[in-house]
Amino acid sequence: MTTATQIRPSSVFLVSGGAKGITAKCTIKLAQQYPCKFILLGRSELLETEPEFAQDCFDEATLKKRIMEYLLAKGEKPTPMSVQKIFNQISSNREIKQTLAEIQQAGGQAKYINVDVTDTQALNQKITSAVTQMGEITGIIHGAGNLADKLIEKKTEQDFEKVYTAKVQGLENLLACVKPNQLEHLVLFSSVTGFYGNIGQSDYAIANEILNKSAHSFKQKYPQCHVVAINWGGWDSGMVTPQLKKEFAKRGIDIIPVEAGTQMLVNELHPAYHNTTQVVIGSPMVPPAALLDPDLRSYRIRRKLTLEGNPFLLDHVIAGNPVLPATCAVSWMSDACEKLYPGYKAFSSTDFRVFKGITFNETLAEEYILDLQETSKNIDAHEVNFSCKISSQTPEGKTIYHFSTNIKLLRDVPAAPIYERLNLTEDNIITTIGKDFYQTGEAALFHGSAFQQLRRVININSEKITTECFWQAINKVQQGQFPAYWVNAFTTDLSTHPLWIWLHHYHQEICLPGQQERYEQFAKTPYNEPFYVSCEVKIKTQTSVVADFFIHDKQGKIYSQLLGGRGIIFPAKLMQPKA
Repeated sequence: MTTATQIRPSSVFLVSGGAKGITAKCTIKLAQQYPCKFILLGRSELLETEPEFAQDCFDEATLKKRIMEYLLAKGEKPTPMSVQKIFNQISSNREIKQTLAEIQQAGGQAKYINVDVTDTQALNQKITSAVTQMGEITGIIHGAGNLADKLIEKKTEQDFEKVYTAKVQGLENLLACVKPNQLEHLVLFSSVTGFYGNIGQSDYAIANEILNKSAHSFKQKYPQCHVVAINWGGWDSGMVTPQLKKEFAKRGIDIIPVEAGTQMLVNELHPAYHNTTQVVIGSPMVPPAALLDPDLRSYRIRRKLTLEGNPFLLDHVIAGNPVLPATCAVSWMSDACEKLYPGYKAFSSTDFRVFKGITFNETLAEEYILDLQETSKNIDAHEVNFSCKISSQTPEGKTIYHFSTNIKLLRDVPAAPIYERLNLTEDNIITTIGKDFYQTGEAALFHGSAFQQLRRVININSEKITTECFWQAINKVQQGQFPAYWVNAFTTDLSTHPLWIWLHHYHQEICLPGQQERYEQFAKTPYNEPFYVSCEVKIKTQTSVVADFFIHDKQGKIYSQLLGGRGIIFPAKLMQPKA
């Protein structure tokens, strides 16, 4: 067990990119909480005195006019570019001096070094000199970075190097200037782009994800050091223009207020978080919707399935063998279509069919093939339709079909409708609750904890059953190759359990899914909180049962609806484990 280290007045932080922008704001806030010593690194040259024409002039328009007059007096023609360059130099100089002044006002000490973190030799020399004045470095805050946003096909090697080296080589160079085993704090300014990805920022995402992994690696080698990679979202600063704010709002991305964000940095350096190596502060980077073109394309995706890679399957065992739930097949096909069109969601799955399920025993194939064929596109309605099939091949080369469906992607999912036949009046006919529905007898639901639980039956009659359900989310390792994204295979499977209860109550029979006419999703089904299922039975024969399922909240707002779900009736004994 390591001892957390408190920041002391004698602590010395080396801060790359720390004299301007958000990193400077964070450094000032840190100095206000912990007045210690800071060596600030930046590429901008620091002038002791401003040009005479700029002194006491803080209005942008007036200052730019004076710059033009200055250039004319020198016999130079002022151009927008040359005026802006001098204006930026003066503004940069003022911001650096302001940062130094605010750190000192907070009771800290600060020294600025003009150096590029990618210049190994100059960096080493200048830091060595600064250490003789400020003391041995006990912490690093790496906030330096560059952007070169372009679609990947338009990026050059120079673009990549500019972005990558500032983050990755910059970190390597900073660590080479200190004795790692003496570092008490290592703070890496990463980005949600590295965590979620973002269009036009492949190089930035790569560089920041390397920072994330570097944080974990450094922590393993030096557990006494407080290491954290902070994956920042967008800040409410000059870089986020009003137009960009509007775009973020449209995509549901919150921006970080400066005061709140800088305080979050201070909070992360509290000794209580000594072992938290990576945090995300900001909204997920939801990509804008992809642009549609009229061409219809086809895709083939191969996947190897293993029982070891999907622990949840041990909670879906039929006749002694783990079996892939039909809802996982739907989520598999839906997720694959969504990944082809960022910003679109799978709104519906129609004509879903089970041909031959996937059983995890000696019949498991070496690989499974998902074929996706675009059948139509409506560019104006932002709609893409797919025909999807999952198949495998026997060692003899025979094709076996397992599942098929048609998936509709929409950019704008319709607003959730209200279930008009809502009835949550309790009738106390079935008094079983919670886990007592599961694995307690021959006719009980066979599902394990990953697919539970139906909490209670609110009411039941010969045509309908209404239930309250609650899915306690399982972790990503348990979810394996079928993570719960927009379409959640686990809550969808749970939502079909009421039909099993109804069928056994009235007919002493049980069933497994065979096909469904239509599944539509308007919102994510919640987890770790109750939701409700109203199941309306439409047809009952000797061999099958057909029902509509409405998954909704307590007020009847529909999350999703499964219409025309057909269950194939089986003898109860077939569902029990083999002896």
